[in-house]
Formats: sequence, C-alpha cells, structure tokens
Amino acid sequence: MAAGAPRVFVSHLAGVPVFDPNGDQVGRVRDLVVMLRVGKRPPRVLGLVVELSTRRRIFLPMTRISGIESGQVISTGVMNVRRFEQRPTERLVFGELLDRRVTLVETGEEATVLDMSVQQLPARRDWEIDRVFVRKGRKGSAFRRVKGETMTVDWSGVSGFSLEEHGQGAENLLATFEQLRPADLANVLHHLSPKRRAEVAAALDDDRLADVLEELPEDDQIEILGKLQEERAADVLEAMDPDDAADLLSELPEEDKERLLSLMQPGDAADMRRLMSYEEHTAGGLMTTEPIVLRPDATVADALARVRNPDLSPALAAQVYVCRPPDETPTGKYLGTAHFQRLLRDPPYTLVSSLLDDDLQPLSPDASLPVIAGFFATYDMVAAPVVDEAGSLLGAVTVDDVLDHMLPDDWRETEFHLEESPQGDKGAGHAS
Repeated sequence: MAAGAPRVFVSHLAGVPVFDPNGDQVGRVRDLVVMLRVGKRPPRVLGLVVELSTRRRIFLPMTRISGIESGQVISTGVMNVRRFEQRPTERLVFGELLDRRVTLVETGEEATVLDMSVQQLPARRDWEIDRVFVRKGRKGSAFRRVKGETMTVDWSGVSGFSLEEHGQGAENLLATFEQLRPADLANVLHHLSPKRRAEVAAALDDDRLADVLEELPEDDQIEILGKLQEERAADVLEAMDPDDAADLLSELPEEDKERLLSLMQPGDAADMRRLMSYEEHTAGGLMTTEPIVLRPDATVADALARVRNPDLSPALAAQVYVCRPPDETPTGKYLGTAHFQRLLRDPPYTLVSSLLDDDLQPLSPDASLPVIAGFFATYDMVAAPVVDEAGSLLGAVTVDDVLDHMLPDDWRETEFHLEESPQGDKGAGHAS
C-alpha cells in the first residue's frame, strides 16, 4: 500500500449517511460486501449495502463511490435500486466477519475480531481489507468492552477467514481467477460445462459479468443471459458497453428483447433501440454512444480529468469530441476531435476548442465495415467519430469493435488464443 492511501475502520462506516454529488442524502451504510480470496490474500471490498429512506437495502459498488470521508460516503449519483441479494462468493463484514473467532498466526492464540480497516489500493479504485483489530482470549463483542489485550494485525497475521485451496465451489474458482483480464476469464467460462458456467456467472458481480459477456461468443452470451433473473439480466445489459449490449439484444427473440428493454433505465433502453436501428456491420451498428464529449469552453484540464476515468477503454480515452450542447449523444453540432497526445502538450488552462483536428472527415452512420477499416488504417486511428447529416455526434467506433467483426466467427477457438490464455494464469494476462 502506498503511504497516504486512505484507510477507514469499518466500525466508523456503520450507519453513516450516503450522499449523491448534489449533497442530497440517499441512504445509510448498513454493511460492507467483500470477497474472500485463496490463501492469505486480503479480501477485496466489492461495495456497500445501503439502506434507502424506504428501508429497501441496495448494493452500491465501490466503483460508484467517489469518496469516503469522515462521517459520510459520496456516491457518483448512479445507483441501481434493485434489492440487495447476497451471492455465494460474497461475505458481509458486519453480519459475518466481526465477532468471528480467529487464530493469531505468530502465537497460535485465539482472538475475537472487533474491527477491520479497509484501504484503497494506490492508483486504483479497488479497496481491500488490510488490517484486523482483535482481542485476545475469551470471546467478546465488536460493540462492547470486555477484558483482554487488544491489537491490530495485518490480514495475513490471522487465520480462519480465507478460502481453502482445495475448495470446489464457484466461490473458489472465482477467487482463483479473480485477477484475470475479462477476455481470459471469458475463455475459462467458455470451456466450462453449461452448469458450471451458469454457477460462475451467477456469482460474478454485474460489472464483472458485463465485461466478461462482451468477450464471449454469441451462443455463450445468450445462454448465460437466459439463466439470469430478468431484472438482473437487464442490470448486466446496462453495465455492458452499449454497442455490445445492443448486439446481444438483437439476437434475442422479439418478446424477450422487449421485456428486457422495459426493465432497463429509459435512457439506456433508448440508446439500445437507436443502435439496433442500424445495420449490424455499419458505423452506426458498431459505435458506442458513450464517448467523451466536451463543450467548446472546456479546458485541457477538464479533458484530461475525463480521460483518466478508469472505466474507459484505452481506445475511447485516446481522444475527446468537442460539440455544442447537448453533451449527450446525439449531441449538438460536432466541431472536431482533440487527441490525447495533443492534450498532453498544452497548458491545463488551454481551451480544447483551440486544439481540434477538424480536417479529419467523420464517419457517417451508414459507413460499411471495409470503409471503417480503411479509415483506421489510413489515418492510424484507434477511434473515430460517427456524425449524422445534421452534424450531430452519434457516437464513436473503436478499433476493437472493427476487429471483432472482421475476425472469423471462431477466432476464440484458434490455436493462438488457446496458447495465449494459460499465460494469464501465470500473471501475464492479469489486470494491472
């Protein structure tokens, strides 16, 4: 852990208010959700259980939290109000880990867990439980004082929590492959039995499952989606890149497609319908509707702040699109593109409108796959704007989407892919 990385004891989070970016309270923290891992690796904090004013308890992922400060949690404002349901791989800190009897590794003494601290990993939004506050001797309570020496030890300094290496459940499988890149985990799932694949998919959180689905063959996507509860299937589709979700929806029977669209947020459903209105192998059918869009009065500092978003793919983060309002696609008049490298060369206060590459002709939504591929090859681009006849930015096509549609349907089964994926098990394919 890097010095200065924020650390919070979980007892200080119990009951604290959760606010949206506007300062309005949306609920209170009732628990933390973590995933145990094999051996002595610290548990990963997946998110918070938040109780809304209606007493409904929902899950708030750590990726939707912009700050944990003294006495409050600040969310990004994006919340899924579906009722929280604990999955097989998840453990509740207050409900299951506090008050637990553990053994001190160094001395072999028994102790009771009174508290734990969570810390954010440097340069990432991931959080882990790193330390455990325990009381030696007879069992005590996390919320009352009893006699006995107390001490704080590293997670690795106690035993009695971690998964066993020989476990056979989906829980153990997920812990083992937790750090695999989505493409490598997708390869693992693809070669599991349908029953096992469904178990693992059910245990993954929505964002992780969405990332993995994007890397799976179409048949596997449809099979997995069909075994999820409908509300969860809609949530996972919302978490996917819009173009990938639209592709998947378009392969479903009309009745199933409409039912899932009706369960999605109206804005997301509208994006899906718009994407499905284009032919599959055109710029409109391949584009994502969520590129980085800035107004002309935005600065280089504003642009770089958006580019730093870890949820963006490298291709989407390579450039920003400057448009007149509205900022969401379809936008107002498209003015031009500012490339990431150019942003790095100018002072933070510079207006992005002065850095535009406005000579590059954007793609039309009807541009065919060969035309798009030629565009990327000719101009050495990794992403391209898609603009309609009225001059509005509709979205952006990225080079990975073009490759996905130009490769053979069975490219995941090629010898190269199967030789490469085991390296991920050794670390080469792990997420950084």
